[in-house]
Amino acid sequence: MSVDRMKRVNVLLQREIAAGMYRILRPGEVDLASITVTSVSASRDLRQARVMVSVRCHQSKRKKVLTMLRSHRKEFQDYVSNSVVLKYTPRLFFSLDSSIAKGSNVLDTISHIAVPETEVEPEVSDEDYMDLEHLNPESDAPKSE
Repeated sequence: MSVDRMKRVNVLLQREIAAGMYRILRPGEVDLASITVTSVSASRDLRQARVMVSVRCHQSKRKKVLTMLRSHRKEFQDYVSNSVVLKYTPRLFFSLDSSIAKGSNVLDTISHIAVPETEVEPEVSDEDYMDLEHLNPESDAPKSE
């Protein structure tokens, strides 16, 4: 398969798996709003796919959510098989993606950096600007109406 086709297949699988979360998982089991399917990477032969999932909660709950997703793997595969027409339905492998959490930590660190508020701007006078009208050739040309 071409690279563009694989990208489209990966995005399609990502969208369908994310939609399947609301159909397969029960709201009482886990907070569905805290789970994000960040990416899917299917093999070129479409036999297997790695599903990267970000979970917004404490580390111990992340492992619980990942275990729950892995236990519902067959149901996710059935859902994907029914909603996406592919030669093979890939076997899904769920993994935690910590890139969003790392990015959030970086943004939090940046927001706590103290920036000095008293910055003195240099005063600019009219003499600091040059008259550049003489360099514009259109300024000498007569205006046509």
